[in-house]
Amino acid sequence: MTLHAASREALSFAETRLDGVLGDAGADPSAVGEELLSVVDLLTREIGLRRAVSDGSSDPEARKQLVATLLRDKLSAPALSVLEAVVGERWSNPRELVDGLEHLGFSALLAGAEKAGKLDAVEDELFQFARILESTPELEGALSDRTAPTEAKRGLARQLVADKVDPITKVLIEQAVVRPRGRSVAHGVDRLVELAAGRSDKAVARVTSATELTDEQRDRLAGQLERLFERPIALHVALDRSLGAGLVVRVGDEVIDGSAAGRLEALRRQLAG
Repeated sequence: MTLHAASREALSFAETRLDGVLGDAGADPSAVGEELLSVVDLLTREIGLRRAVSDGSSDPEARKQLVATLLRDKLSAPALSVLEAVVGERWSNPRELVDGLEHLGFSALLAGAEKAGKLDAVEDELFQFARILESTPELEGALSDRTAPTEAKRGLARQLVADKVDPITKVLIEQAVVRPRGRSVAHGVDRLVELAAGRSDKAVARVTSATELTDEQRDRLAGQLERLFERPIALHVALDRSLGAGLVVRVGDEVIDGSAAGRLEALRRQLAG
């Protein structure tokens, strides 16, 4: 998520409010996250309201009062408190306010997964869903189609995951489908994987392997990558037998290609040169 300076400052303030809200022993992070994302959906549909709550020339207290009047009966006190913090700040443009609110919703949901001891599982489910999309272009195309009806795409996402994933994963995937980011839905879901890993200050290592890795091999690979990149690693492995042998590792913009297919391609380039 790329934000201008004013929006970054506004998001930082709202994140502090969110942390305070979720620090309350009685708060339900997952519920707060879903409520904030429901407001994202509302602002995405209602252009006039989106412009009104992001109008930096208007009185901040008036903007807070507007959302309180409209949504007091629809949101819990914790979610409304975070929303008021969002609309009370100055954002660079309406889109960045909605993007920031969505980020807060994601963060709250992932905090809920962390509180329940399910963060690693949710992170891996998101990763595997992104790999399914990458390996199925027709499905990726259907979910990434910006002209398709929103509810149709949401319904397709629900049908795909059904009860196979954690409810938090399901909500995150639906939001990534409804508001696709970057090049594709898979790209947007991968950003959620990074956000989940970031809660533990980990870098994401996307590993594509020609064969199944044992637990011992995974642990050894993670240790090697942690030494190489000098930070904790969240290791996610996808199987691709077309590699022939070996594996490909991606950490951020770094690619380590130790596959047979990669070596053959490198040889072809050398011969062509």
